[in-house]
Amino acid sequence: MNAEQHHPTSQTSPNSQTSQTSPNSQKAAVTVIGLGPMGQAMTRTLLTTGHPVTVWNRTASRADGVVADGARRAATPGEAVEASDLVILSLTDYRAMYEILDDATASLAGRTLVNLSSDTPDRTREAAGWAAGHGATFLTGGVMVPAPMVGTEASHVYYSGPGPTMDRHLAALTPLGTPRYLGEDPGLAQLMYQAQLTVFLSTLSAMMQGTAMLGTAGVRAVETLPAMLGLVASIGDMLRGAEEELGAAMDAGEHPGDLSSVTMMGATADHIVETSTSLGLDTTLPRAVQAHYRRAIGDGHGGDGWTRVVDGIRSPR
Repeated sequence: MNAEQHHPTSQTSPNSQTSQTSPNSQKAAVTVIGLGPMGQAMTRTLLTTGHPVTVWNRTASRADGVVADGARRAATPGEAVEASDLVILSLTDYRAMYEILDDATASLAGRTLVNLSSDTPDRTREAAGWAAGHGATFLTGGVMVPAPMVGTEASHVYYSGPGPTMDRHLAALTPLGTPRYLGEDPGLAQLMYQAQLTVFLSTLSAMMQGTAMLGTAGVRAVETLPAMLGLVASIGDMLRGAEEELGAAMDAGEHPGDLSSVTMMGATADHIVETSTSLGLDTTLPRAVQAHYRRAIGDGHGGDGWTRVVDGIRSPR
C-alpha cells in the first residue's frame, strides 16, 4: 500500500457521467448525512466552494447552523439521498449507516456513497458489498485532520474503492482535503486510517502517562505538556530522513541494533514500569510496551534494533 499514491487523473469528458449538478450551479450537488463537528465542517467547506449541499441528521436541530449558511435540510434520509449523486456519510460507525439508510435503500441505485466514518476494514468491505447489492457504488475514506482543519492546506483524506468512481467525484471531494487514493480494495483507506490513529491515540495516552508521572512531584500540566509536545516533534525529527532506509530494512527482515538495541530499550521499558508502579499510577500502557521488548528478548533478539518488536506484534501468542 502506497500512502502517497494519489487519485487517478480525471479523463471525464463534458458529456460523460458526472456528479449531479444543480440547475443554478456548475458545481456538483452533494448530500452530507451526519452533522457532528466533522459533518458540519465538511458541509461548510463544500458550501464555501460553491457546491449545493443537502443535509440530514437524526437530531434535526443540528442542521440549523449549516442551513443558515445555505445548506438545504432534507426531511428524511431518502430525500437526502435523492438530492445528489454523491452522498457523504460522517457517522459514529458503519452500524449507524445501516440504521439510517435502511428505509432509503430504494433510492440508492446509481448513487455513490462515500463513508468517512470510522470502523474496521472488514466492516468497510462488507458495506461495499451491501451498497453494490442496492445498486450503489461505494468509496471509503479517512479524514486525517480534526474538524477545524477540514478544507485547509493541511487537510488530507485517504480514499479507496473503484478508481473510476473516485475519478468521477474528485472535484467534489477535493475541497475537503488533498485526496490520497490507495487502491480498489475498499478496506485499504480504513486500514490506513486505523493504523494512523493507532499512533495518534497511543501518543496521546503516552503524553498523559508522562504528565501523571510528573504530576506526582507537583509539576503542573501547563508546564509538562509543552515538554511532551516538544518530544513528540523531536521523534519525527530523529526518524525523518532515515524512514526509507528503516522501512526497507524492516521489509527485508533486517533490524540492525547499532544505536538502539532491544536490550537497551527493554531496560528503559522496565524502568518506566517500575517508576509508574512506585508512584501508584496505572501501568497498563507501560506494561504493554514492556511486553513487546520482553517478547523480543525472549525470542533471542536482544542485540537487534528496536524495530524487531514488530515480529511479536505480527505473531501474537
